[in-house]
Amino acid sequence: MKPTARLPAFVAGLGLCAACATAQAQFNFDFNKLLDTAKSLGKAGQAVVKAHQDVGEEEEADIGKDYASLLLGAAPLVRDPDVQRYVNRVGRWVSLHSERPGLNWQFGVLDSDNVNAFSTPGGYVLITKGLLARLKSEAELAGVLAHETAHVVRKHQLNAMRKSATAQAGTDLMSDLATQQGQRYQAAKERLVGGMKEVMLRGLDKGDEFEADRMGVVIAARSGYDPYGLPAVLQMLQHMNPQDSSLALMFATHPDPGARLDALESVAGTRLDPFAAQPEAAERFASQMRSK
Repeated sequence: MKPTARLPAFVAGLGLCAACATAQAQFNFDFNKLLDTAKSLGKAGQAVVKAHQDVGEEEEADIGKDYASLLLGAAPLVRDPDVQRYVNRVGRWVSLHSERPGLNWQFGVLDSDNVNAFSTPGGYVLITKGLLARLKSEAELAGVLAHETAHVVRKHQLNAMRKSATAQAGTDLMSDLATQQGQRYQAAKERLVGGMKEVMLRGLDKGDEFEADRMGVVIAARSGYDPYGLPAVLQMLQHMNPQDSSLALMFATHPDPGARLDALESVAGTRLDPFAAQPEAAERFASQMRSK
């Protein structure tokens, strides 16, 4: 582990405050299947309405749980308890070093070959097996999870929902669900699905992604990981074939990996270097990857 006495200078050097709370990776989901597996549109509608308001942690967790449940209906968890425990162990350790350690953080690996990661309000963080299989160290895994953790810390998803028309769609849906009037109900359902697609498929603002990158390297360093783990993942993405179908939604909803690396370089420079010799638990990571 890196001595914590040196960390405040590193955080200050990045222009971040360690005391202040300064994933959106998206997935290529089958939204028709998502609708079929969603058992309560009313509950999802309530979550949308809640997201438009200032919410407490309990409500935030309810919103995140609802959306995570819908997403898992389209892309289930990998059936490998060892891998799930391992990712949760790394993720929870990382989350304890964020500005919101008290959330009920939950981490999981989705059974999808797409290269992506995702987070929902309240502390739900998911990574695809397609991305996990391409990682080369526990530090890279920690960097990805720290990036998603930063999205939750900063409530980026909730803010995106506030900016979208989803809130109005949810309000209309709840009104129409109460009346159950044929075409009005169907139209409201379609508006809700369209709103969900907008938030999930449009991705977050570039500023949110850049902020999550900056916070992610700090959180990873606090947790005792090499902060270059996340930049290494960005470099890997930068060198992948952009025509690869497994990357389509990642590239559509995120800034170019090169631009993200440049943004990190502009604020970090060589300030990451003193923290780059931290343990990466190479054998533990390798053993987990062999067991997949």
